[in-house]
Amino acid sequence: MKILVTGGAGFIGSNIVDAYLAAGHRVVVIDNLYSGKMANLSKKAKFYKADIRDAGKVAQIFAREKFDVVNHHAAQMDVRKSVEDPVFDAQVNVLGTLNLLENSVKHKVKKFIFASSGGVMYGECGSKAPAETVPANPMSPYGVTKRTAEIYLNYYAAIYGLKYLIFRYGNVYGPRQDPHGEAGVVAIFIKRMFAAQAVNIFGTGKQLRDYVYVGDVVKANLLGLRTGVNEIINIGTQKGSSVNHLYDLLSAITGYRQEPVYKPARLGELDKNFLNYGKAKRMLGWEPKMDFKDGLIKTAQYFRESK
Repeated sequence: MKILVTGGAGFIGSNIVDAYLAAGHRVVVIDNLYSGKMANLSKKAKFYKADIRDAGKVAQIFAREKFDVVNHHAAQMDVRKSVEDPVFDAQVNVLGTLNLLENSVKHKVKKFIFASSGGVMYGECGSKAPAETVPANPMSPYGVTKRTAEIYLNYYAAIYGLKYLIFRYGNVYGPRQDPHGEAGVVAIFIKRMFAAQAVNIFGTGKQLRDYVYVGDVVKANLLGLRTGVNEIINIGTQKGSSVNHLYDLLSAITGYRQEPVYKPARLGELDKNFLNYGKAKRMLGWEPKMDFKDGLIKTAQYFRESK
């Protein structure tokens, strides 16, 4: 298959590109390099430096390349930035996605895989990890734009027959991670620990997050090429790990000896967030394989070697 990966020079996207290439697919990448890096990108992928909001350029690429599948990972994905500038957030995450959808319909794309966010979609979680049947309750402009894109996908499926698959990710971490987004805390902690700098924890550090390893996320995107039509599927571990626990694990892995610096909690930060992956297991045969500590060791090793 010929697959377009938007945001393919970024953290998650570049790992997916590598896996698609290894599976024998032809891969084209669109990335404006706002946060993506050419160093992440395989030379075997065809690259276009372009912004997904650029109607003319994107139309030319679709007309030239004739994609079978679009895997859409390009996004403004910093929750705090979305609060500071919701208009920019909507321009990228809503209008940019609409540009891709319009071209996908026009050029008869067979499937549209969309990276959404379970981390912001369900609001405050109770003691039970939410399944996809729990009503969406995004509490940030970023979450609102992701939900808006999901609704547009449903519309394009109903009206134009465009097949889609939506993945709602937990907090993805792993090699090539950047410090943006909620899961960026892993990269931030590791970088500061290796540099012997102070590490800040906002609030009590008891906040629970669902950290899912990028290799497991990549596996879902491979499985999603051939199964899962017009579905929303959570990709997480069903387990919440506290920021304090993350700090303790990374301190031991990196040999960091300083105590954390506790700062006031960020406004609007969720206390608990984790995802039920039962549907992913039933529909895709997917479940998380990477142990949290082992994944952190691999991530720290990547940053150690790339310093």
